[in-house]
Amino acid sequence: MNKNKLLEKFKQYHFELRHLTVLFVILFAFQLIVSFINKSSIKNFIGNTQSWYQKDSAEELANITSTSLELLLESINPKTKPGNKEADRIIQSFDIIFSQQVLKHNIQEICILVKMNDEIYAIDDGKILFSFLFDSNKTLPINQIHEKAVSMYREIEKEINENEQIKSILTDVQTFHVFVPFVLRGEFIGTVYMKNTPDFSFLSSQIIGNYDETSVIYLSLILLGLLAMYFISSYTVKERDDAQKLLLEEHKKNIKKQINYEKELVFTKRIYHTHHKAEKVMGFIKEDLRLLSPENINAVKYRVSKYSNFISRVIYDMKWFDPPVHTIRNPVFHTNLNEVIKFIVENIFLRVSSKSNVFEIEFETDNNIPLVPVNEFVVWEIIEPLIQNSIDHGGDQDIRVIIKTEYDEKTGKSKIIIRDTGKGILPELLEKNENGIKYLFVENTTTKKPGLQNTGYGCYIAYEMSKRCGWEIDAENLPAGGTIFTIIIKN
Repeated sequence: MNKNKLLEKFKQYHFELRHLTVLFVILFAFQLIVSFINKSSIKNFIGNTQSWYQKDSAEELANITSTSLELLLESINPKTKPGNKEADRIIQSFDIIFSQQVLKHNIQEICILVKMNDEIYAIDDGKILFSFLFDSNKTLPINQIHEKAVSMYREIEKEINENEQIKSILTDVQTFHVFVPFVLRGEFIGTVYMKNTPDFSFLSSQIIGNYDETSVIYLSLILLGLLAMYFISSYTVKERDDAQKLLLEEHKKNIKKQINYEKELVFTKRIYHTHHKAEKVMGFIKEDLRLLSPENINAVKYRVSKYSNFISRVIYDMKWFDPPVHTIRNPVFHTNLNEVIKFIVENIFLRVSSKSNVFEIEFETDNNIPLVPVNEFVVWEIIEPLIQNSIDHGGDQDIRVIIKTEYDEKTGKSKIIIRDTGKGILPELLEKNENGIKYLFVENTTTKKPGLQNTGYGCYIAYEMSKRCGWEIDAENLPAGGTIFTIIIKN
């Protein structure tokens, strides 16, 4: 029973071609990573082993040279001075020891460091060494070739005298400076110095090269196996993917039809909403034209011009589902917010001849508020729905709407505040949705009575236009009753 359940759960997951591709890439990538890590570990191991062996080899070679010199001197009777032939033989032996070591390509320098009269001398010549060991008048020349060796020996002289052990100093990664105590018949005479650069890179290169060949063969076999699995799996899911593709295409067509239908429905409601505003403004134009006289011609021309431009903007909005930003916010615009709000209040809301509710509108201006680079009729589309909303949701009681503009020089921000004395907005409309937007500003959300058609777009349009202008808009209920809309403008 448990086995059947497990099988059913596994059947719920369908592997597609991209899943197999990802799995293939991951497996191959992991194999490459393991190979690189293994290669790096081998390199570190070989490097550490090589460093140890280089040091041991350099010290061993220097120690053998020192032992050779000591054995040669042990064979000479210390009580009698060698004759001329014996002296020539000894000098020749010294020269052979020095020259044979230098002939090796890893050894750059060899000498014997001795101390006489508080001065350190470097000896790399058999005749000078014989003179130092057997002549009573010891005079040694200063050898500048080994000046660095003498300098290094001064720093470790005390340590070598006390311990009489081989001392190695590593420089330039693989160059060893080896100092071997030179002891003759139990007496410490000096130090055999050898500069050695042992090179075993050919050995490590050969090992790494062999490993690379093995890795390439191993990875090739794994790659071939994975490719075989990949193609077999791809072929098995091809028919299923083709069927799913046909199904998705059909589903995509149906979704497109549904989206287009919903967009057309929403756009139709928006057109109705703006058409209602344009119809009201056209009524004002007709009324102004009927009342036109020589005395009021300038005032009528001003109002009719504003009305006409607003209607042009409404018609323009009907053409675009999402109007371009430069038609909303542009440096060429220099809009006076006080003038726009004053015109809306005096020539839209206070011109209505018959009202279902009695309302009063007050306007408090801050003359320091700066001009804004926004189309004035876009400001109209933001302010008008908010004032209308304050009037509509007030109920049957008398409504008092207070509009106020403020400018804060310290923060450089302007504010438009619209508050009323109505009943306020339903609390659930002031809650935020999953996108952090209050439901009041969501499309097709209304504060009016249920059952009314083509509502729920005023606050939504105001919010969307404010967002395109770079403004912030918010709504709250006042503790004493009523609603307050706040628009923050960053200058």
